[in-house]
Amino acid sequence: MWVSHETIYQAIFVQSRGNLRAELTRQVALRSGRAARRPRPADAAAVRSNRPWLGLNVSARPAEADDRAVPGHWEGDLVIGKDGASAVATLVERATRYLLLVGLDDGRVSEHVIERITAAMRRLPSQLLRSLTWDQGSEMALHNKFTLATDCPVYFCDPHSPWQRGTNENTNGLLRQYYPKGVTDFRRITQRQLDVVAREMNERPRKTLVWKNPAEKLAELMLGVASTA
Repeated sequence: MWVSHETIYQAIFVQSRGNLRAELTRQVALRSGRAARRPRPADAAAVRSNRPWLGLNVSARPAEADDRAVPGHWEGDLVIGKDGASAVATLVERATRYLLLVGLDDGRVSEHVIERITAAMRRLPSQLLRSLTWDQGSEMALHNKFTLATDCPVYFCDPHSPWQRGTNENTNGLLRQYYPKGVTDFRRITQRQLDVVAREMNERPRKTLVWKNPAEKLAELMLGVASTA
């Protein structure tokens, strides 16, 4: 006969509800030091419901996104404002470093984030909607609605792997020159002001683009796409 590890844990906690509780807690009978057992869900479906990005890992992204030869593959993230009370969405095209800034005046719940970035990207030509790469933030829990509205699939980075969307990380660093970390309240920044900053950044020459700016590089690549269509 044998018992599962869960039965053993539960037995320890049941005993600790009496006089043994203080002693077990003091001696840290369990490594976590908790006074209540929280079983891990064994049902894979339960886990999957809390991780809507399963099966959409960045490794499944089209190979053309990696060599940056074809425009239309984007990286996205949220830049958080002072005290975590506000945010702005940043969307960067991988081949050209072209930037879109999207205000989130109603907060960063998934429904609002999806609504705003969908509206922003639907203004783009369909040739520029090939993929979007994001981290595993809860703001993208409703990513399927974005894909349904734009026909642009969303892929997700591995946990704690910001280098998998390094273009976006670098751009966010440049954006902090305009909106310093720990100081900026994005609720006070209008979409018009964000558009001005995005335009300035898109007109800034980049060494990685052989000193062209993102706006020029995007126009060049789009012209090439149109000529081969």
